[in-house]
Amino acid sequence: MTEYRAHFDADIAFVNGGGLHAEAFRLDLPSQHLTQAQIGELLVRHLGLALVGSVELSNLEVVEEAHKGSRGVGAEASASPGETQRGRLVDLSHTISAGLVTYPGLPVPVITPHLTREASREHYAPGTEFEIDVIAMAGNTGTYLDSPFHRYADGGDLASLSLETLVGIPAEVFRLTDAAERGIPAEVFLDRDLAGTAVLLHTGWSRHFGTPDYGNGAPFLTEAGAQHLADAGVAIVGIDSLNIDDAESAGERPAHSILLAAGIHVVEHLTALAEVPVRGARFTAVPPRVAGFGTFPVRAFAEIPAAD
Repeated sequence: MTEYRAHFDADIAFVNGGGLHAEAFRLDLPSQHLTQAQIGELLVRHLGLALVGSVELSNLEVVEEAHKGSRGVGAEASASPGETQRGRLVDLSHTISAGLVTYPGLPVPVITPHLTREASREHYAPGTEFEIDVIAMAGNTGTYLDSPFHRYADGGDLASLSLETLVGIPAEVFRLTDAAERGIPAEVFLDRDLAGTAVLLHTGWSRHFGTPDYGNGAPFLTEAGAQHLADAGVAIVGIDSLNIDDAESAGERPAHSILLAAGIHVVEHLTALAEVPVRGARFTAVPPRVAGFGTFPVRAFAEIPAAD
């Protein structure tokens, strides 16, 4: 494989004073198609410098030349500078837009301008403009997370939730698209150790999202199923359906009551769960840190490890 190195002079200044000057410096490159700024970033990494304020390169030439072992360039850093090595990300959230119906009967989002781009021009320099909008919506909009405060007056609100319980949780996906009954029973979960996991219920119902069919006949988690998951010590339960409970019941909400009493986060209205493997992915769903609020939309996603 052809390898490349950069030859250049460099002047590095530090934000707390002082600087470095280098002449005829040579640096391994992961590719010949790097910008001057990217090569400057590689130089900083190679030298292990902190508090760099600026990097200026001159007399830059990229030549075909065997690598000599510069730090930050090699098999462990084959990506371009700034590119992170990680697994594939799968977005599990519905898009929120003005007028979106998430749950029949709840207010739909209303988006209005506070400051238009045109109006902003009189406040800023020529060619500079901004848009500032206002969105009014229920917390139960799009794909959202329920905190204990949603169900219990003395339960933890969104601001109380620990990031450790929301980010990178090992996911266990249960395929229920061909289930004969709407209610998901406890027996479904008996074959797995679920402590500390995000249990994601893939019912396939998200295919109806945004249509009248979404509100009728939706799958849900039974009371016994919720109790089993609480006893198992799961961290999150998510579903790609209208509600974790049977929304067509007489108002009982045993799944919410059991899970939220146990401090287990509930995420409703997921989508694209068919793209997440049964196990091995990690699930993230983080709402904003709002005090005195029980539910809010999240950007839920799964990270699927890259194949070896």
